[in-house]
Amino acid sequence: MPAKGDAMRARELMSRDLVVVPPETPVPAVAELLAARGISAVPVVDEGGRPLGIVTEGDLIRRLAEAPRGPLGWFLDLFRDPTPMIRRYAKAHGATARDVMTKELVCVEEDTPAERIAALMERHNIRRVPVLREGRLAGMVSRADLLRALLRREAAPSAPAPAEDREILRAVIAAMREQPWTDTFWVYPDVSDGVVTLYGYARSDDMREGLRLLAQRVPGVKRVEDRMQRMPLILRALA
Repeated sequence: MPAKGDAMRARELMSRDLVVVPPETPVPAVAELLAARGISAVPVVDEGGRPLGIVTEGDLIRRLAEAPRGPLGWFLDLFRDPTPMIRRYAKAHGATARDVMTKELVCVEEDTPAERIAALMERHNIRRVPVLREGRLAGMVSRADLLRALLRREAAPSAPAPAEDREILRAVIAAMREQPWTDTFWVYPDVSDGVVTLYGYARSDDMREGLRLLAQRVPGVKRVEDRMQRMPLILRALA
């Protein structure tokens, strides 16, 4: 991890253990994958690993939100650009990932600074950006990754974390993402000398215990410290 004052890059923030789907994947299979893995989006890639788009929960929810036009809808449609309506129809009725995916991707390279990534997310009102290496998908940076990195940065010592700690941290985060019950957006692990410290907010005591056991099972972990706070009611409504 860079020392305080150094710019963190996409390669240090991104999730590498990605779940991806080919463009021909049926929409029900994509929805089942999101639900089973407890994730909110999945990249769509071609045979060479190049990103074609991304399917998010929002893309799938549009299938349920498609509403019939009002009494004047047919008349107003005569004066509108039909492109947005065509795209909305495709998302609502498409059969494959290619049909429903968001094609307008905002991508970054591995050396893109965290500040630039945050600015892109804010400008385009998006929650994640694909990270490319020679045009192929190498990882994904989400808002949760940025928040987690910020919290680690504030708590980190001035010296870079040893390689062993970085590997343990990646393994803990990967283990959390494998479980549908973990609040990965609100829980931010850090590792120092093999000791995992859990920061952020805990939904319940059961969540605390589950996260402790999960982290303790990761090879190389010596001890797990819980510094999470109780999740405020306002956050529970958003979680």
